[in-house]
Amino acid sequence: MKKLLLLTLLPIMAFATTQVVTLNIKGMTCLLCTTAIKKSLKHTDGVLKAKVYYNTKKAIVTFDDTKVVEKDLLNAVKSTGYTAKIVKNLTSLN
Repeated sequence: MKKLLLLTLLPIMAFATTQVVTLNIKGMTCLLCTTAIKKSLKHTDGVLKAKVYYNTKKAIVTFDDTKVVEKDLLNAVKSTGYTAKIVKNLTSLN
Protein backbone atom coordinates (compact mmCIF):
# COMPACT_ATOMS: atom_id res chain seq x y z
CA MET A 1 0.00 0.00 0.00
CA LYS A 2 2.81 2.41 0.86
CA LYS A 3 4.48 1.76 -2.50
CA LEU A 4 1.24 2.47 -4.32
CA LEU A 5 0.81 5.75 -2.46
CA LEU A 6 4.41 6.74 -3.20
CA LEU A 7 4.00 5.94 -6.90
CA THR A 8 0.82 8.03 -6.96
CA LEU A 9 2.46 11.04 -5.31
CA LEU A 10 5.78 10.87 -7.15
CA PRO A 11 4.56 12.63 -10.33
CA ILE A 12 2.98 15.39 -8.24
CA MET A 13 6.15 15.88 -6.22
CA ALA A 14 8.21 16.08 -9.41
CA PHE A 15 6.25 19.14 -10.56
CA ALA A 16 6.25 20.92 -7.22
CA THR A 17 8.69 23.81 -7.20
CA THR A 18 9.69 26.38 -4.69
CA GLN A 19 9.65 29.94 -5.96
CA VAL A 20 11.36 32.99 -4.51
CA VAL A 21 9.88 36.38 -5.34
CA THR A 22 10.72 39.95 -4.37
CA LEU A 23 7.87 42.34 -3.60
CA ASN A 24 8.08 46.13 -3.53
CA ILE A 25 5.86 47.33 -0.68
CA LYS A 26 4.34 50.80 -0.44
CA GLY A 27 2.93 52.45 2.64
CA MET A 28 5.29 51.19 5.34
CA THR A 29 6.04 53.91 7.87
CA CYS A 30 7.66 52.00 10.76
CA LEU A 31 9.18 48.71 11.82
CA LEU A 32 5.82 47.45 13.10
CA CYS A 33 4.59 47.56 9.51
CA THR A 34 7.13 44.88 8.61
CA THR A 35 5.83 42.65 11.39
CA ALA A 36 2.22 42.88 10.20
CA ILE A 37 3.17 42.14 6.59
CA LYS A 38 5.46 39.25 7.53
CA LYS A 39 2.78 37.71 9.74
CA SER A 40 0.17 37.94 6.98
CA LEU A 41 2.50 36.41 4.40
CA LYS A 42 3.58 33.57 6.69
CA HIS A 43 -0.06 32.72 7.45
CA THR A 44 -0.73 32.28 3.74
CA ASP A 45 -0.94 28.58 2.93
CA GLY A 46 2.08 27.60 0.84
CA VAL A 47 4.42 30.35 2.03
CA LEU A 48 7.56 28.72 3.38
CA LYS A 49 9.52 31.83 4.37
CA ALA A 50 8.95 35.59 4.36
CA LYS A 51 11.40 38.36 5.16
CA VAL A 52 10.30 41.99 5.11
CA TYR A 53 12.80 44.84 5.11
CA TYR A 54 11.79 48.32 6.22
CA ASN A 55 14.91 50.08 4.93
CA THR A 56 14.42 48.85 1.34
CA LYS A 57 10.60 48.54 1.47
CA LYS A 58 10.89 45.04 0.06
CA ALA A 59 9.81 41.53 0.99
CA ILE A 60 11.45 38.32 -0.13
CA VAL A 61 9.01 35.43 -0.10
CA THR A 62 9.72 31.74 -0.63
CA PHE A 63 6.63 29.72 -1.50
CA ASP A 64 5.37 26.44 -2.91
CA ASP A 65 3.80 27.25 -6.26
CA THR A 66 1.51 24.24 -6.06
CA LYS A 67 -0.26 25.78 -3.05
CA VAL A 68 -0.08 29.54 -3.64
CA VAL A 69 0.27 31.90 -6.58
CA GLU A 70 1.85 35.34 -6.70
CA LYS A 71 -1.54 37.06 -6.64
CA ASP A 72 -2.22 35.45 -3.24
CA LEU A 73 0.96 37.05 -1.91
CA LEU A 74 -0.16 40.46 -3.15
CA ASN A 75 -3.55 39.92 -1.50
CA ALA A 76 -1.88 38.96 1.79
CA VAL A 77 0.00 42.26 1.78
CA LYS A 78 -3.14 44.15 0.76
CA SER A 79 -5.05 42.64 3.69
CA THR A 80 -2.67 44.46 6.06
CA GLY A 81 -3.39 47.84 4.46
CA TYR A 82 -0.32 48.11 2.25
CA THR A 83 0.20 47.64 -1.46
CA ALA A 84 2.77 45.44 -3.14
CA LYS A 85 4.13 44.94 -6.60
CA ILE A 86 6.14 41.96 -7.80
CA VAL A 87 9.61 43.14 -8.74
CA LYS A 88 11.05 39.85 -9.89
CA ASN A 89 11.02 36.13 -9.49
CA LEU A 90 14.49 35.39 -8.15
CA THR A 91 14.76 31.66 -8.65
CA SER A 92 13.03 28.35 -8.94
CA LEU A 93 14.21 25.54 -6.72
CA ASN A 94 13.29 21.90 -7.14
